[in-house]
Amino acid sequence: MNDVLDWILDIVQSVDPVLRTLLAGLGIMLETSVLIGLVVPGDTIVLVASTAIDGPVEYFALVLTVITGALIGESIGFALGRWFGPRIMHSRLGRRIGEEHWHRAQRYLDRRGGPAVFISRFLPVLHSLVPLVVGMSTMSYRRFLAWTAPASVIWAFAYSTVGWLAAGSYRELSRDLHWAGYLFVAIIAVFLLGVWGAKRLIFRAEARHLHTHADDAAARPAAGRSVGPDAEASDPTPRDQPR
Repeated sequence: MNDVLDWILDIVQSVDPVLRTLLAGLGIMLETSVLIGLVVPGDTIVLVASTAIDGPVEYFALVLTVITGALIGESIGFALGRWFGPRIMHSRLGRRIGEEHWHRAQRYLDRRGGPAVFISRFLPVLHSLVPLVVGMSTMSYRRFLAWTAPASVIWAFAYSTVGWLAAGSYRELSRDLHWAGYLFVAIIAVFLLGVWGAKRLIFRAEARHLHTHADDAAARPAAGRSVGPDAEASDPTPRDQPR
C-alpha cells in the first residue's frame, strides 16, 4: 500500500506547484459553471491537488485560487442567466438536464431566497443551476455574491485542508509504519463519507423547499415560460434592485 501511495503522490507532486494550483482553480471554476459543472469533478481535482501541498504558502495559494475559481464560475453562471437564461433552459443541453431540475432550482430560490444560494453550493446539480436561475430572478449580483462567497470559502478550506493533512500525516508516518497508507485512505474515506452524509442531511432538511406539493402545483412555471430578470423571487428579506 505504501509503495503505491508513494508512487501516486510523487506523480501529483511532480507537477509544477503553480500549474497544479491553477488547474485546481480551473477545475472548480468549470464545476460551478452552468451545464459544464454537471460533468467536471471539481471536488476530486481540488482534493488531489491538495495532497501535493508543501507548506503553508502553497496551502493558502491553493485555497485562494479555489475560492477565486468558484466565484468566477458562479459569476459566469449568474451573467449567463441574466442575459441568456431562458434560451439556455430551452436549448438542447438545457432540455437534457431535465425540466424538473430547472423547476426545482427555481422553486428552491423562490422559497428560500438568499439562503438557497448558500446551501445549494453543497448540493449536487443545484450548485450548477442555481447561479443561472438567480441571474433570471430579480436578485442583484451584489446580493448573490454576498451569499455565495461564504459557501465558497467553507468549501475551499474543507477540501484543501483534508488532502493536505492526510498526505502530510502519511509522509511523516510512512517511514516507520507499514500501515500508514491505510491511515491515509481511511482519512480520505471518512471525509468523503462525512461530505456525503452532510449532503444527505441538508437535502432532507431542505426537501420541503425543493419538492412540489399539491397545493402549489398551479404555481409551477409552464414548460414554455421564461424566468427572466422580471420574474419575482419571493425572499422575506429586502432585496436590492437588479443592476
